[in-house]
Amino acid sequence: MTKEILNKSCCRGKIESSRKIEDNNLCPVCKTSGVKVKNITVRHLIVDTLTELVGDMDYYICMNEECDIVYYNPESGVKFNKQQVKVPIWFKKDANPKFACYCSKVTEEQIINAVIKDGAKTIKDIINITGAMKNAQCQKNNPLGKCCHKIIQEAIDKGLSMK
Repeated sequence: MTKEILNKSCCRGKIESSRKIEDNNLCPVCKTSGVKVKNITVRHLIVDTLTELVGDMDYYICMNEECDIVYYNPESGVKFNKQQVKVPIWFKKDANPKFACYCSKVTEEQIINAVIKDGAKTIKDIINITGAMKNAQCQKNNPLGKCCHKIIQEAIDKGLSMK
């Protein structure tokens, strides 16, 4: 069953690094290198009143957990902060809730609890216990626009280290 879910999900059996950093596109506020994010992701996650500002270009997401900026485009100068995004960004300071799987609304805390209380050890276990990755539309729902597999695995590892 899990293999079917992974094949139907955004992962399709291949896992991309969700944090590939680009050296040449710095956040306009904190000067941290950002990760490229497709326009469709930004358009879907920005509050509705600001979608006309998104335009047709791709953006970068600021990976600095302390920075208030989420998305920015260095060419146009357009930037969006945490208050202008519909969802909390899991790695940003004070994100609440801290989603690991945005599509299925599964939090890091739920994954850690599944590891500690239910004995989950693998992605398959987490899918069965929490329902994570079952409603895959990562390009629209995950702030990186990519599969949440790596984020879920990090939460599993965190839970295992707490046991």
